[in-house]
Amino acid sequence: MIITKNSTTPEALRETLITTQSMFRVAAIQMASGPNVQANLQEASRLIELAAATGARIIALPEYFCLMGMQDTDKVKAREKDGDGPIQDFLAAEARRHKVWLVGGTVPLEATVPDRVRNACLVFDGEGRRVARYDKIHLFGFDMGQEKYSEERTIEPGAAVVTVDSPYGRLGISVCYDLRFPELYRAMGEVDFLFVPSAFTETTGKAHWDVLVRARAIENQCYVVAPAQGGYHVNGRETHGHTMIVDPWGVVLDRLPRGSGVVVAGVNPTYMAKIRRSLPALKHRTLR
Repeated sequence: MIITKNSTTPEALRETLITTQSMFRVAAIQMASGPNVQANLQEASRLIELAAATGARIIALPEYFCLMGMQDTDKVKAREKDGDGPIQDFLAAEARRHKVWLVGGTVPLEATVPDRVRNACLVFDGEGRRVARYDKIHLFGFDMGQEKYSEERTIEPGAAVVTVDSPYGRLGISVCYDLRFPELYRAMGEVDFLFVPSAFTETTGKAHWDVLVRARAIENQCYVVAPAQGGYHVNGRETHGHTMIVDPWGVVLDRLPRGSGVVVAGVNPTYMAKIRRSLPALKHRTLR
């Protein structure tokens, strides 16, 4: 299933609107979240304010920005009903306060079974209205000796591909491990941004993160905004960081290797349209 929100603009008109837009800024936030939800929200608020002060019109938070628990089951205890809860209220209030589009990392929402959550990325517009929800489809599994992860134990996968139209172009939403599955992004159709809030492990991140993020930008000829967890966490986990924003040619516009902070880059819709005209790979696709 593919869900596209507010998609009423004909493609020809949409392309004209995008190519005539002026440049604007987007921001990606990096955190090293801990087990205290309130403390994480306070840190996220501080970083959102810094990002908004740069003039960024879209701001994205990392996966698990609100909670990196001591145990995997902590997120099940912190889960919220869809549309009701302090984490969701926080995101709406921050988007409204700064008048920005906010891609809310991930929030643990109730699943169809009591011992799991949906790892949901929520998007809010500048009025604080939720305009999209994407539930992470691909669940991370990794076993390399003493380092093991199995998200399926606590997360129920989503099934719908999600894009949403914004004043700044069409946004495609994904989460972390989704990055390894290019067919997900092809299913979105032509988008102007791909958002990939993540918490890559240091082991997999140092080997694959950079090349995967840049590959998704190059093959889809769009901007990729990849906010990440980056550093050492109270629970003993180490995440790779390297939050980055990549342009449609695969150039890394800004990057933060480790620690909390904000990555900001200018977006040029005319430049993206020029790349697509010069190298029309998206129109040359023959396999569907």
